Amino acid sequence: MSNLKVLTNKLRKFYIEKYPINQLFSVDMTPYLAVHQFEKGEFIFKERSHPEYLYYMVEGKAKLYVTHKNGKVSLIDFITSPIFMGEIELIDGERVSKGIQTVTKTICLAIPIQQCKKQLLTDVIFLRELCMFLSDKAMKVTAKYTQNQVYPLENRLAAFILLSSDHDFYKEKHTEICEFLGVSYRHLLYTLAAFCEAGILVKHNRGYLIQNKDKLRTLSEEVL
Repeated sequence: MSNLKVLTNKLRKFYIEKYPINQLFSVDMTPYLAVHQFEKGEFIFKERSHPEYLYYMVEGKAKLYVTHKNGKVSLIDFITSPIFMGEIELIDGERVSKGIQTVTKTICLAIPIQQCKKQLLTDVIFLRELCMFLSDKAMKVTAKYTQNQVYPLENRLAAFILLSSDHDFYKEKHTEICEFLGVSYRHLLYTLAAFCEAGILVKHNRGYLIQNKDKLRTLSEEVL
């Protein structure tokens, strides 16, 4: 079960004022907004669910994944704020969600889909913003494919570690990352060992502690 936390009126006011999103709509959406907090490791959307909310993530990170019919799990992407979640399910009400699980504590502004769907889908300003968002997302997918073809693993892995780490600690599953980055298990382990030898990472039982963040940033600049 999710431990989703709906924040109090005081915190709701704080986050709505800190992250105003009314410029994304033609009308004031404040009366409809709730603020949801997810702890690290919680599910924002479970696989094959019908989302109740259109979320706008304002703080945190999450990973998007899918489980195939053969039971294999594929990491699709890492999601960082600010970003919409549930926008495809808003447009296509019959479509079920892929899994979205938090990597860090995450704060989302939440708009109830059933209550606001008609208004959202006839809002020209929101639909324009949504088109731009979906276009950027498609370009990101293309860029990721290109990066896997032209950049060495050390550059791509450095960028990935910075993206997926929480409080300078990295602990993603090797098998998922091999598929995501398009490399062999052996190549991944070799590169992680090289990072440790260079003093960039320190191996722990549960993962890797980032020891030299500046070096990771330098390596990742080729990709980011």
